[in-house]
Amino acid sequence: MTAPELPSVLIVDDTPTNITLLAHALSERYRIRVATTGALALEICRAGDPPQLVLLDVMMPEMDGQEVCRRLKADPSTAGIPVLFVTGDTTVSSTDECLEAGGADCVSKPLHVGLLRRRIETHLELARARERLAQLSGAPTPAP
Repeated sequence: MTAPELPSVLIVDDTPTNITLLAHALSERYRIRVATTGALALEICRAGDPPQLVLLDVMMPEMDGQEVCRRLKADPSTAGIPVLFVTGDTTVSSTDECLEAGGADCVSKPLHVGLLRRRIETHLELARARERLAQLSGAPTPAP
């Protein structure tokens, strides 16, 4: 597959080391895009070529990941993009908050690359299936 044929994944994190780690681990299978702020992530997702999936850090300055996710899910043009939270906080309450904000899944740090790839593939498959069902039924694509 050439780069344009690869699924597009947006990595949203304010820590360059985390971005480098994720991009290195995923760049062979996905077309990687990067945002270092929540505002930039929203702008990229609302542009003409939105990502097919977002990996979103929870703890960021100015706008945290949960607020970014709520805004994505509130906008019909971005509501169908699966959001996977990447977090160091693995408490039940933190996970619940991420899912209540509209996240499709939570992946804990330190990352297990194989598990992350499987979860990305699962959520991309689910998004494709939802889109296909919506096309067949003539209904709008439901949000994850």
